[in-house]
Amino acid sequence: MPRPDYERSVFINCPFDEDYSPLLQAILFCLFYLGFIPRIATEKADSGEVRLEKIKQLIEASRFSIHDLSSCQAKAKGEHYRLNMPFELGLDHGCRQYSADHHDKRILILEEKPYRYQAALSDLAGCDIQSHGGAFDIAVRKVRGWLASEAGLKADGPARILTAYAAFQAWHYESQLARGFSEQDIQDYPTAELLEAMRDWFGRGRPAAS
Repeated sequence: MPRPDYERSVFINCPFDEDYSPLLQAILFCLFYLGFIPRIATEKADSGEVRLEKIKQLIEASRFSIHDLSSCQAKAKGEHYRLNMPFELGLDHGCRQYSADHHDKRILILEEKPYRYQAALSDLAGCDIQSHGGAFDIAVRKVRGWLASEAGLKADGPARILTAYAAFQAWHYESQLARGFSEQDIQDYPTAELLEAMRDWFGRGRPAAS
């Protein structure tokens, strides 16, 4: 049976590289702002945990899922396609189709460029794929609009969410410097600690930077 927080959990399947980090951080913040629980493979770092089992558990525990296929293609001659993200999307579709407890799952598929995915994943032709152009503010608009529709939210607009995100970034940057983090440390901040910082900021009533 789904966990008690299943209705508010959102599984995120996306690139974990430096180029995608601004989009991931903004999406995580957007989910917190809207009252959802982000679930992501890097939310904890247990080297003894089998990754596929972790992914399956996160998918089963989340009614909503966001899959970004932007970095599936090879970037240079001789490189292979990155298939983890399409594979996890397939697991999620299978969970919705074949599990009686998960027929209500909802899935958002993102891409940087419209229609590019069709070259390698033609089975998605006809699906409503949303493109963000590599811009974190557009990604926030897509995620906010999707959740407002699928979860029946009367949510604040994207501009207000992005303004709050800028305030969080300023507060977080100053608080980390005060705790002895360098700028490089902050840029390489672990996902689990970033999630906790977002929870802390909202829990404190959204404090302003000093």
